[in-house]
Amino acid sequence: MDNASLVSRCASYMKSLCETIPERAVGSEGNRRAAAFIEQELAAAGWEPERQEFQAMDWINGGASLTAEGRSFEVSVSPYSVGFEGTGKLLAISSMEELAAAELRGRILLLHNELAKEQLMPKNFVFYNPDKHQRIIALLEQGSPAALVCATSRNAALAGGVYPFPLIEDGDFDIPSVYMTEEEGQKLLAFEGADVSLKSFSTRVPGTGANIMARKGSPTGKRIVITAHLDAKKGTPGAIDNATGVVVLLLLAQLLKDYDGDHCIEIVALNGEDYYAVPGQMLYVARNQGKFEDMLLNINIDGAGYLEGPSAYSTYQLPQNLLQQVRDVFDGSDSIVEGPQWVQGDHSIFVQFGCPAVALSSLWFTENIDTQTITHTEKDTLGIVDNSRVVEIALALNKLSRTI
Repeated sequence: MDNASLVSRCASYMKSLCETIPERAVGSEGNRRAAAFIEQELAAAGWEPERQEFQAMDWINGGASLTAEGRSFEVSVSPYSVGFEGTGKLLAISSMEELAAAELRGRILLLHNELAKEQLMPKNFVFYNPDKHQRIIALLEQGSPAALVCATSRNAALAGGVYPFPLIEDGDFDIPSVYMTEEEGQKLLAFEGADVSLKSFSTRVPGTGANIMARKGSPTGKRIVITAHLDAKKGTPGAIDNATGVVVLLLLAQLLKDYDGDHCIEIVALNGEDYYAVPGQMLYVARNQGKFEDMLLNINIDGAGYLEGPSAYSTYQLPQNLLQQVRDVFDGSDSIVEGPQWVQGDHSIFVQFGCPAVALSSLWFTENIDTQTITHTEKDTLGIVDNSRVVEIALALNKLSRTI
């Protein structure tokens, strides 16, 4: 297949994932349609897809409102929160010390300042969960406030380009929660001690999801596991986060359709990187307990294909011979450069289990990961994608897989 045909196919795949399918949030119908689409295209390329199914929660956002002494404040429903409709005295909490000392029961809490600077990890998130976050969640649950109003600052490193970001995004946390900007929170502070009225219309909906994977090559050989997450945040088309990664997998499946080498090539569309419970990743890890030592390399694609600048690769715990092979392939391309390491991707899971990894992205994304305002927002559209960059990554991975 020539480059022009690959670029055309890339554009078609991107349109299907970002426009034809309305959304890819885990647990949603769109997410299931995306998984079925990937499964169909892998089968059409001559692979035998396998589904790894799991239970997942979808969520309906019905909007929220907050008033204090006749004045209205702009608030948003925290994703996957339970709903709330009621009145309570406003109590402002700005630090861990205040949280531990205050009587919280029945109050509507305004969490701000130090407590609202970074998104709290979901209570059951196992891959990264700082003690401070666990302590905040525990104090809130022990204190039993009526509801939370979270005035958050900007933090692109943990929340993407969203501002304000939801301090809490956790379907396992059952205290009603809404969020607002830091500036709105400063205005609300003037009403501490007053009765405030909060309405938050939020519905949790049981759903399902699945990882989609397929293998070629020797069933007993060391595995080269090539991954990208298929899900996206609600409210975003998820073009570079992460339809481009999925499209690399699909193009690579075409390029490797004749592969019959000594290693096992495993293509995996993981489902849950942008979801509070990472259910697809958790299931994949459970299915591979004791088997990570059988993996020669993980290659993860996330944030690739941005229209400005080159693509970028970074390496993690590669032995010298493998590192040289990777550099020989990528450094031979004018459009793929070595970039900074970053941890906010599924490659980190493999590294934690001792598997060497390579992460492929856009240099713009890796250099601006702490400040960018695109991913996780409605701005992550087809208009910011260079399809030729996506094709170049697929061609390079085809070469690397065959070289190894």
